[in-house]
Amino acid sequence: MTIPLLEIRQLYKSYQKAQGIFRRQTIQALSNVSFSLHTGQTLAIVGETGSGKSTLAKLLVGIETPDSGEILLEGKAVSISDHKKYNHVIRYIFQDPARSLNPHQRIGQMLDDVLRFSTALNESQREQKIHQTLAQLGLMEEHAAYYPHMFSGGQLQRVALARALIMDPKLLILDEALTALDPSLRAQIVNLLLELQQSTGLSYLLITNHLRLVRHISDTILVLHQGKSLDYGSTTEVFDNPQHDYSRKLISSAQS
Repeated sequence: MTIPLLEIRQLYKSYQKAQGIFRRQTIQALSNVSFSLHTGQTLAIVGETGSGKSTLAKLLVGIETPDSGEILLEGKAVSISDHKKYNHVIRYIFQDPARSLNPHQRIGQMLDDVLRFSTALNESQREQKIHQTLAQLGLMEEHAAYYPHMFSGGQLQRVALARALIMDPKLLILDEALTALDPSLRAQIVNLLLELQQSTGLSYLLITNHLRLVRHISDTILVLHQGKSLDYGSTTEVFDNPQHDYSRKLISSAQS
């Protein structure tokens, strides 16, 4: 049996919230969450605000530490101290690319910084890699000299993808990264993602509440509610036969 690229086993995460001066309340953000994602596939994680989606993403990229449970990459357990070593394997795409890019830095310099600090490539090799990555995403060499404000919304999303893909990752976490785009731009980026997946074997973890997009792009789906996994399986199975009332309502609202 093929080893999953990413496997999550019984993940728990809680936070302490102050209630008055002397009391604190425990908030269970994730409770016994498990799933797996194979190379070249897309897993969609859906649920309302506060369901634990973003907490899960933070755990996967090492921003937060789980209370218990395991995160495995290609069959090997990953601890918080390992995340720097694996930061080229998993890359994170934010919801608003404009806010995640330095407005005072040219795109080429931004991409060069990623390569300088994370690879042993020389200046000529870095320049070649930058131009290859921009071309792969439908951008031109001269775009390396642009500042973020000089791009359209769709181009900015491609720039954000370039910053992630320049490290040749195996998994991209897309945290509501397509939500803010208008339908035509969203369709362009989705088609680009599918093309990249087909040509490179990239895997995607898609965090979104856009259920129509989920049905189109994802292989499997995980429905989270108040930190708990309610439905998990192939996208077709979950859409056609959801096991919980919450999942049924979520899917029904997207189809109405």
